[in-house]
Amino acid sequence: MSQGVSQSVSHSMKPTASHWLERIRALTLPAPVRVMNVCGGHERTITLSGLRTALPEGIELIAGPGCPVCVCPEEDIHHAIRLALDAGVILAAFGDLLRVPVNVPKGEPRSLVEASAAGADIRAIATPREVVEIARMNPGRQVVFLAAGFETTTAPVAAMLASGQLPANLSILLAARRTWPAVAMLLDSGKPGFDALIAPGHVAAVMGAEEWRFVAEKHALPVAVAGFSAEGILAALHAVLTQIVEARCALENSYPEVVRPQGNPIARRLLDEVLLTEDANWRGIGVIPASGFALPEAWVGLDARHRYPMSEAVRRRAGEMPPGCACAEVVLGRVRPLDCPLYGTACTPRTPVGPCMVSDEGACHIAWSGGVRRAA
Repeated sequence: MSQGVSQSVSHSMKPTASHWLERIRALTLPAPVRVMNVCGGHERTITLSGLRTALPEGIELIAGPGCPVCVCPEEDIHHAIRLALDAGVILAAFGDLLRVPVNVPKGEPRSLVEASAAGADIRAIATPREVVEIARMNPGRQVVFLAAGFETTTAPVAAMLASGQLPANLSILLAARRTWPAVAMLLDSGKPGFDALIAPGHVAAVMGAEEWRFVAEKHALPVAVAGFSAEGILAALHAVLTQIVEARCALENSYPEVVRPQGNPIARRLLDEVLLTEDANWRGIGVIPASGFALPEAWVGLDARHRYPMSEAVRRRAGEMPPGCACAEVVLGRVRPLDCPLYGTACTPRTPVGPCMVSDEGACHIAWSGGVRRAA
């Protein structure tokens, strides 16, 4: 097998979604195929574009672990809530973290939004630069940044740290995760539940398409990096299905206009030089080896866990999903949103029980937005 990444679409070609559907329908698959799409952005395009209903029978698309908010450690969100309420800090976080519920006794604020309603100073931000500005404009107060996300949002956090111009009143509660180790865990389990993989284009843009070569070479499964349009996803789907028809396994790049084999060298260097890699907890799933980013000892003064230590000994169900919630199994692609007994009953976007119903990248929220409801 060539060590280069196969470019399945040239820069000059821009086939339509209809074109790719025709090519997919022309394939003769040897058996039903299950394809996992790792990214929540892919799942949103697939659902809202109605791609599942347009595909031939025998092709199943499965949502995978591409929702960083869904797997953000419950204990970190609880820590942030208590800091905002008890320590009087300004708590900044990306917007889709604000409504994620945690396990607390009835009557206590169970999300950052509820903490805000109880008087806490919670700020929704879109970039780390906004956090630095908040800290500079409030020199008399402590500011804590709950930084959750995958490589695409963690690289700007690393750039912020590398700038060396951070206000003394700023600290970081880092809950960032690496994408590929979760897929590796599924594959190493021996029962991954899928026959091919569509890899996330935005993560590959940072880390490089080559990061996903292990899927083909170690686990003998077809894999293709995809963009975020319907035609981009269908191009990647056609690439992996063609491999199945031809009985081969390879890494293909169906997003060459953005993704390079080695990714973005500046972003990768920042992640490597500024942050450490460690075993990390994924909510409801457990600890996945080498799946988390951590602050090195040199940055201990910026570490909110060090600056504001909090005991978890008195909490019950710390780190778990709420009772009856199947979010962890949904994230791992083992069940569909409709398989969760709470979906559409106790758990809706207006009254979310689990994090998968909160985030724009959560499979349950996406399914609901796409009109997926229980039969009467």
